[in-house]
Amino acid sequence: MDVLVVEDDDGMAEALQQMLHLHGHDTRRCDTGTDALASLPGTKLVLLDLSLPDLAGHEVCRRIRENSCVPIVVLSGSDHELDRVTALYAGADDFVPKPFSRHELLARIEAVLRRSTCCCGQSQKDSAADSAPLPVPVPRPRRTPPEPAGEPAVAPDKLRAGPLWLDTRTRRVFLDDDEVRVTRKEFDLLAMLLEEPGTVMQREDIMARVWDENWFGSTRTLDVHVGSLRGKLGSTRWIETVRGVGYRLTVPAAIGSGAER
Repeated sequence: MDVLVVEDDDGMAEALQQMLHLHGHDTRRCDTGTDALASLPGTKLVLLDLSLPDLAGHEVCRRIRENSCVPIVVLSGSDHELDRVTALYAGADDFVPKPFSRHELLARIEAVLRRSTCCCGQSQKDSAADSAPLPVPVPRPRRTPPEPAGEPAVAPDKLRAGPLWLDTRTRRVFLDDDEVRVTRKEFDLLAMLLEEPGTVMQREDIMARVWDENWFGSTRTLDVHVGSLRGKLGSTRWIETVRGVGYRLTVPAAIGSGAER
């Protein structure tokens, strides 16, 4: 299968092409949006980075979709909701934030190819099969979430340090009586730190467990998530940086006196 890799970062493009070649795909690479639009004929799937030097990735995605139904998987260093929504509205079939696992990206590519239909040469039989109604999913009974107020019951699915605790079953985080809204990766990161408060977790171990040992991209994403968690917890002292090693979770001394949340 011919995959068009649209990526201006040489290192990332090379890693993507090597990975795709190992799994039997032919690739071509463009480092600008203009070249990508010109190279579209014959392409069976597009891996499109949003940060391009000439055209915005969303605009490239929109122009591709105006003239082709080729599957588009967007890759981006940003996981902001606006970027994801804009890319999907522009015509992308999937959105994968960097860094990402090699296995996850391959699985998403296969899923997109299964869902996609070819604009040209598609038989009526295939079209009918693709248009067949999907089975109606049976709704699962909703679980009642735990009450955040008061002291949580001691249970193996709860991790706690001072007034900060989380429930691994419901994937909810609480600070005293207030729920703290966190992302999926922020929850996994906080849960790992809460397993052993005061213990230094090495950067490599955190990345391997929270982001997968086969991630692509810089570990800078870990620092970004730590910064976001500190802001949501209302204190930079909840997560302490151990320079050159990693991070550890501590209970700020001022918390007990009520001077700082």
